[in-house]
Amino acid sequence: MVSAHELKKSYGDFLAVDGVSLDIAPGETLGLLGPNGAGKTTTINMLVGILRPDSGTIAIDGVDDPTRSDVRKKLGNAPQSLALYDDLTAVENLAFFGRLYGLGGNHLSERIDYCLDLAGLTDRRNDRAKTFSGGMQRRLNLACAIVHDPPVLLLDEPTVGVDPQSRNLIFERIERIKSAGKTVVYTTHYMEEAQRLCDRVAIIDHGQILALDSVDALIRDHGGESVIHAELSEPPANADELPGELDGLTLRIQTSRPLEEISRLAGLGIRFQQLRVDQADLESVFLNLTGRSLRDE
Repeated sequence: MVSAHELKKSYGDFLAVDGVSLDIAPGETLGLLGPNGAGKTTTINMLVGILRPDSGTIAIDGVDDPTRSDVRKKLGNAPQSLALYDDLTAVENLAFFGRLYGLGGNHLSERIDYCLDLAGLTDRRNDRAKTFSGGMQRRLNLACAIVHDPPVLLLDEPTVGVDPQSRNLIFERIERIKSAGKTVVYTTHYMEEAQRLCDRVAIIDHGQILALDSVDALIRDHGGESVIHAELSEPPANADELPGELDGLTLRIQTSRPLEEISRLAGLGIRFQQLRVDQADLESVFLNLTGRSLRDE
């Protein structure tokens, strides 16, 4: 449904996207997960036709060039910077964007009602967008992206700055959109969002895709080992036989088989006061691939 090959985009001397290639199947949700400034938004803007790549190709449903109007009708875009008219009501915003895509009459009215319901804004349909909370504006932004019922939806950081309730509602609505068979490209730097919503995840940094696979496969291949943290009840008589690092009564063991290690410790007569196992997760993958240094971009 979405195919990109060797996309490159520079801003002056800064190479924002450096050879990104993606093949996204119909009905798949692909996450672009990366730090701020990794190239996620630039990639989305090229896919939707806002930016032209310096080199590389893009095809949507087998048709090249997303700047073409017939191709753009297949795309819905919810940008990170809200694309709303503050002085228009929710209905007026949806009607405006619907008419841009050629909708009118009863069909437009039906789509507006559907999108308001999906966004949880039916009771605020006649209120101006500028009176909405940040979470409500994000939900209206999503509704405007799907008003023309596109087969492909591109969501760029759709939960930035929203309250937990709105965030959870956006998750539920995206899951409903997924169940309708839409193809979704979802950019985020929140691990739990990518893990919950995405069939596959691409880790992107410095304009390059570092890894792309299912969450389970990424964790297996790049997550590293589990870490056992044990607080012992008493000093062990056989400290030299213990694996890992012992500091006082605190034992730390890095291992790919945590349950076996815990069983072995119990067999040695070790008694625990507290025991915790930190297993590899998507955050481990992210930090292992992109580094742990602070980014202030």
